[in-house]
Amino acid sequence: MTFRQFAFNNVTRNKRLYAAYFLSSMFTVMVFFTFSIFAFHPDLTGNDMNSTVTQGMNISAGIIYVFSFFFILYSMSSFLQSRKKEFGLLMMQGMSMKQIRSMVFLENMIIGFFAVLGGITIGLVFSKGILLIAENALILENKLNFYLPLEAILLTFGSFIILFFFISLFVSYILRSKKLIELIKGDKKSKGEPKANILLTIIAVLLLGSGYAVALIAKGLTVVAVMLPVIIVVIIGTYLLFSQLSVFVIGRLKKKEHVFWNKTNLLLFSDLSHRMKDNARTFFLVAIVSTVAFSAIGTLFGFKSFLTENMKVTNPNTFTYRAYDNEEKDLALIKETLEKENIDTEKAQTILRYYKIGQDQILISNQSDYNRFAELIGEEPIDLHKGEAVVVEFEGTSFGQTEELLQQTIETASGEKINLNDGVIYSRALPAFDSYYVVSDSDYEELPAPVQEDSFHAWQSTDGEESVLSASEQLKEELHPSEFISGAYEVYQLNKQYGPVMFVGLFIGLVFFVSAGSFLYFRLYMDVDSDKQKYKSISKLGLTDKELNKVLTRQILLLFFAPISVALIHGAVALTALSHLFYYDLFQESVIVLSVFFGIQAIYFFIVRFFYIDQIKAAIQ
Repeated sequence: MTFRQFAFNNVTRNKRLYAAYFLSSMFTVMVFFTFSIFAFHPDLTGNDMNSTVTQGMNISAGIIYVFSFFFILYSMSSFLQSRKKEFGLLMMQGMSMKQIRSMVFLENMIIGFFAVLGGITIGLVFSKGILLIAENALILENKLNFYLPLEAILLTFGSFIILFFFISLFVSYILRSKKLIELIKGDKKSKGEPKANILLTIIAVLLLGSGYAVALIAKGLTVVAVMLPVIIVVIIGTYLLFSQLSVFVIGRLKKKEHVFWNKTNLLLFSDLSHRMKDNARTFFLVAIVSTVAFSAIGTLFGFKSFLTENMKVTNPNTFTYRAYDNEEKDLALIKETLEKENIDTEKAQTILRYYKIGQDQILISNQSDYNRFAELIGEEPIDLHKGEAVVVEFEGTSFGQTEELLQQTIETASGEKINLNDGVIYSRALPAFDSYYVVSDSDYEELPAPVQEDSFHAWQSTDGEESVLSASEQLKEELHPSEFISGAYEVYQLNKQYGPVMFVGLFIGLVFFVSAGSFLYFRLYMDVDSDKQKYKSISKLGLTDKELNKVLTRQILLLFFAPISVALIHGAVALTALSHLFYYDLFQESVIVLSVFFGIQAIYFFIVRFFYIDQIKAAIQ
């Protein structure tokens, strides 16, 4: 057997640990390759929209490539840590450190080579489906047809082979400082009972508490001002949480006899403080990476919801037309287009009259016109008597004119004053986009001559969105943008512009989250050999299968959900702060994003738990 065959056999014989390393690397390669397919797609060139998509994909591919380097480096280091004893035995058999480094180099290159091939192959197999998903997510007008992405294949293969080459060199280099006795003992050195530093424990609580408090209290632009300090404080507090506060809490629980001596808690708490101390860096890394994923996707999703809702608020009607010139011709065109597309609508029209009040020109509407447009969009009508008026503020936008209008006086042509009702009505009925007055019909007839008049028409459709968008596109080409507005079309255009950002963000967030799960997997399997020996000995004392399942489930549960729970809290606070920045409730969006990630983590937990417990039981029998 040659040395290369020996290295290849080592890879195939360590399937359990290398499987996660291989699959995670292959997934990363596949994502990078997918972005490359988009970046080099012949249909994503030419106009501003497509160039923006391409630029976003290129930037995202760069982020994923840089992150992949550190992720693969960490994964490889974790794997080598669990093989220290194996390396020591090989040295006892006469293998030199140089040969061990060469073996590790060859093993990593073999894994890297097949991970790259696997990632590209899977990317090609599912590329048509991915292109269809992207086509709908990006809301592109042209179809993204399948093509043979030679440039993407060459870029992915070359860049990741180089990445694995440098990681292999780096990892093999750090092995040169290991001594034989250190490798033989592996992780069997006595560490003593971990002790928490009380001062650092208190600092952890203060940092996290103050960071959360500032993030939740800040409003408006203050959120932006405190963002960086809060992030720094929370990051430091998170590290101390896992390295100090968790050890302190476990130590206190172990001193409570009714907790420590309750059933199988003795087995759980016996080395839990060691595990928390040893896993502090891993937990910290997973918590921060997961928080970035939660916050990034939650922010993108929430911001899209904010913009979409604001667009719907400011454009409540399906179509609106404000006449400036050629009114009869334009109305005939609109009617013809709606009939051609078979769109049934309810229509309302009026003359918007502006009057000189104080130093400004203010819209004043009569009660009948206001009620017709309010009912058109499903709002409640108002009832005014002669001599009464009300201030209406356009819902969703306020430019500070409401208070001024409440202080002004409306007079008829004869000088008779109209009394303002207390309070303000919030409505989207008329397109004033600021506050205005509504008076009774009889008072409206007695107002002086207006300083400006605009003819305004609105249509509310009960048809499907597809026909509305088709009609909107046709009318947008013929009519001036300031004259014709379609609420559904404006939302469609917004989603079309925001689609690439959302799509890219989801991909990057998914990569970060899968990587975080892989970190936990590697950390868990670094202790599998010691767990096998420990539970094999304990089983001889009468440990039942049910008790073993309970202890191992709790152990894996803490490993998988301790950092993710912290990340979920961080993400919830971050998204709450974002809602304070825009004065927009993101509760629903936050719950959706965090619940999806929690669900993915739960599925991952049950899969890993099944195989891990199966291995422990196999070693006991």
